[in-house]
Amino acid sequence: MKTAYTTPAERWTAVTSRDTDADGTFFYGVKTTGVFCRPSCASRQPRRENVDFFPSPDEARAAGYRDCKRCQPGRLPREIEIVNRACAALDADPQERLTLQQLSDLVHVSPFHLQRLFKRVVGVSPRQYQAAQRGAALRDALARGTAVTRASVDAGFGSPSRMYDSAAAELGMAPSAYRRKGAGLVVHYASASTPLGLVLVAATAKGICKIAFGDDATTLVDELRGEFANAEFIDDPARLAPFIEQIDAYLHGTRERIDLPLDIAATAFRQRVWEALQRIPYGETRSYSDIAEAVGSPRAVRAVASACASNPVALAIPCHRVIQKGGALAGYRWGLPRKAALLDAEAHHTGATSAPVTMAIAADLDHAA
Repeated sequence: MKTAYTTPAERWTAVTSRDTDADGTFFYGVKTTGVFCRPSCASRQPRRENVDFFPSPDEARAAGYRDCKRCQPGRLPREIEIVNRACAALDADPQERLTLQQLSDLVHVSPFHLQRLFKRVVGVSPRQYQAAQRGAALRDALARGTAVTRASVDAGFGSPSRMYDSAAAELGMAPSAYRRKGAGLVVHYASASTPLGLVLVAATAKGICKIAFGDDATTLVDELRGEFANAEFIDDPARLAPFIEQIDAYLHGTRERIDLPLDIAATAFRQRVWEALQRIPYGETRSYSDIAEAVGSPRAVRAVASACASNPVALAIPCHRVIQKGGALAGYRWGLPRKAALLDAEAHHTGATSAPVTMAIAADLDHAA
């Protein structure tokens, strides 16, 4: 079973089992030799009473220990070096589609081992990584006004038909519509006052594409228009009223779930993260590490944080329920005071203990009140 390697017992177990998953999470120094190592070091194992644990190589060195010549703890773990080389190979030519076998030959490991390492470190498979790279290249080309057919070739899509089959998930719309910056799309929107300030809700014919909080309606609308500069926008309070009513009920504690049809696009990894967020029960929180574990990529904590930050629909995807491992609130796209208020309200309605609020955030909330 995977652990967080935060307690001495967990760390000692990792050392005695030479757990490669623990590499990089902590280091251990041996008092009798004056050397510090990675948990997976193949050197002769010391006695427990002779071991000190450190969170980083610098702290081990500051305590008087020197680097082990065998496992070289000051260098990146070998697994990360392998993945870095694989990413460099994939980045070298976006037009080239490397198979897993070809990529594994380049980095000199088996396809199975590479697939497992890549997904654990990056958070997605090599194939999904290549797809994301092609999507980014396509977005850049279309944003420059390049013709769709030419942009698809430059981005590495084998044919326009293949591009149309897969690119919509990355762009959030058909490539031609993206190139036109939303031209031809109709976006209905409305804003309303809530206990958290103003909320803006926007929807296409397929579903909700935006739920955002702010302090100024004009700014919220301008941000929405900036995403689809050439779309047709309709201020439509009557059409959006049922959706806003759900949000209002949620914020007043009479509803525990936002159940709205969504029209949002995401990479495969972000989709997995957003689905994991929707499974967090009302009134509970999870750490970024917990979510990374839940999606099968325990080392992809930064990618999880990025997925939370890119969430376009507040509350419907409850990214406010993700906090740091130590309990700090960390970031929130719509402001830490709103995140603190949401967690406090959910805890109040469930009788749970609310998440800690730092003094700075508490001051902001008092000022806003």
